[in-house]
Amino acid sequence: MKPLRLAMPFSLLRLLLALSLAATLGGCASSTARMAQVRDLAAESAKLGAWSDLTERYRDTYAREQPYLSPQADARERAQDAARRAASADFVRIGRSVQLYMQTLGTLAGDNQYDLEDQVKSASTAIKAWPDSGLQDRHVNAYAGLTRLLVHVLGGRHQEQAVRELVQAGDAPLQEMLEAMRILLRTYAGSNDNEQAIVTGLLEVSIPYQNTPDQRLLATLAKVQLRALRSEYQLIGRRLTLTAHNIDAIAAGHKTLLAQLTQPGDDSVVSLAQASATVRASQRAADEAWSATRAP
Repeated sequence: MKPLRLAMPFSLLRLLLALSLAATLGGCASSTARMAQVRDLAAESAKLGAWSDLTERYRDTYAREQPYLSPQADARERAQDAARRAASADFVRIGRSVQLYMQTLGTLAGDNQYDLEDQVKSASTAIKAWPDSGLQDRHVNAYAGLTRLLVHVLGGRHQEQAVRELVQAGDAPLQEMLEAMRILLRTYAGSNDNEQAIVTGLLEVSIPYQNTPDQRLLATLAKVQLRALRSEYQLIGRRLTLTAHNIDAIAAGHKTLLAQLTQPGDDSVVSLAQASATVRASQRAADEAWSATRAP
């Protein structure tokens, strides 16, 4: 017996094809919009301009303190200077690893402005723990894991599946790197407070002794310098706080990205846009605080 075949009306077939095509195009449009927001979030998160500036300032603490130090304090601060300079190279690498991760994420999402192969290879240089600063073995291990992941994914295919795989595998080591940066920012803040106590403390003690008729000009100049230094240390403290907020925004933004790529909802594009806006605003606030320290 021949199988019974039912002919589908041409009008119904055309309707089903149209619906299938619309669903495919809708899915492509949704994916395209989502990838655009991934690129935006990655680009904003990769800026981190404050990190290298603040690390450089931490490294150069002794050079600013030295004119204000007693001989005993100079010996102590000189020893700390050697440790700061040795550690600072690794601290810079931590920030660079986060930048490279975000740039790689943007590349996988279709951003072709970066050629990252050489940069990722250079990032494979190992870092070590610096217990006095709060940088521990788990942060070192996370750094190594993150750089291995970037080497792996750069050879993979682009678009949403590759982005999803990177974000899922990269979230844990990335969050560890961001935590390390928060810890180091607290170390930088403590160093800034200590430097302020040394520098302004000497001026505060010395000015009353110089405030005599024959030394009035010297005392006046010292007061002007003291006022400027207090303002500078306050602004640096503010930028440290705002940079920590920027890192918090990046961490939260990546968590949002992970959730939206794992179980995308109707509001995925809006959620990612909001995360990008939060990172952008926090970065701008930190940049403006730094610009204020550079004002004449």
